Amino acid sequence: MSDQPSGMVPTVGAEPDLAHHGDAEATEGLIDLAVNVRQAAPPAWLADPIAATLTDLARYPDPTAARAAVAARHGRHPNEVLLTAGAAEGFVLIAQALRGVRRPVVVHPQFTEPEAALRAAGHPVERVLLDPADDFRLDPSRVPADADLVMIGNPTNPTSVLHAARTLAALARPGRVLVVDEAFADTTVAPGHPGEPESLAERCDLPGLLVLRSLTKTWGLAGLRIGYLLGAPELLTRLAAVQPLWAVSTPALAAASACATAVAVQAERAIAADLAADRDHLVARLEDLPGVRVVGRPASAFVLLHLPGGSAIRAALRQRGWAVRRGDTFPGLGPDWLRVAVRDRNTTDAFIEVLRETMEA
Repeated sequence: MSDQPSGMVPTVGAEPDLAHHGDAEATEGLIDLAVNVRQAAPPAWLADPIAATLTDLARYPDPTAARAAVAARHGRHPNEVLLTAGAAEGFVLIAQALRGVRRPVVVHPQFTEPEAALRAAGHPVERVLLDPADDFRLDPSRVPADADLVMIGNPTNPTSVLHAARTLAALARPGRVLVVDEAFADTTVAPGHPGEPESLAERCDLPGLLVLRSLTKTWGLAGLRIGYLLGAPELLTRLAAVQPLWAVSTPALAAASACATAVAVQAERAIAADLAADRDHLVARLEDLPGVRVVGRPASAFVLLHLPGGSAIRAALRQRGWAVRRGDTFPGLGPDWLRVAVRDRNTTDAFIEVLRETMEA
């Protein structure tokens, strides 16, 4: 094994709770800023096809139409799409199918399920920890050259950092599987860019690239469980071989087809633009609070903030009826980090006042 680059950390010693997620904090009776799922009800063009499947559940699910619809959306062939029961299943399939990898690396801080799935499958995991002093930006040279599986989010949960597509593309090479978690790609916007800035979903030229997508965030479908993987057919075939039969339900397949239409993409872009304005409002209000630091420029449906005594403040916020996401369960962060979901401006303003009072108490 080659020498570890600076910032490379093996998973030994005391470990954060990788199984902890925001839904554990958004308990009943609290205003939920801990979960990154959009809370609006699904529109009729999405809800109606889902509901229509409920009279035809005796038949086994057939993913053919949904796979073709997703492929068409991304300009790919259907054999370059693997539908999954939520994005989280994709991480499990990768960990189980790629048993032969020797040096898997996870870039943190990020969603903890990729590492948790690798560990559960018996893989030794190494970490590249990105530095908040550098706005959690990625330098590809920090990933070991002999890493044969690399996993990174874009935009990354919980940092809300959007890495440049060219930076991520620099990680691709023959003999390596590069997994880019784009579960929140549909939340991103950029001036003058009509689509999803920095997405690799339509790139078919990068060796070993797997792009993971989720439909549960923007469309409020976390309970339905629907996502997909994009990649080379030979790689997806390996993943499909370890996937349970009929893993994606008929209602979830209907959702995948509906979310791949031109109407859906147009609506998604409008939602992302509104989200950007609401996020800018949240960041501006947070930056008015003494001692609160928002690292970098958030690009997704959540904001990561640092404040001294964050753990105690989070507990006090709960007492006042507000749930935010703790940061210390993410490798590379600690108890003074909190993740806050972007909501409408009225909710943000109410939260800021409660946070201010909590910090002054």
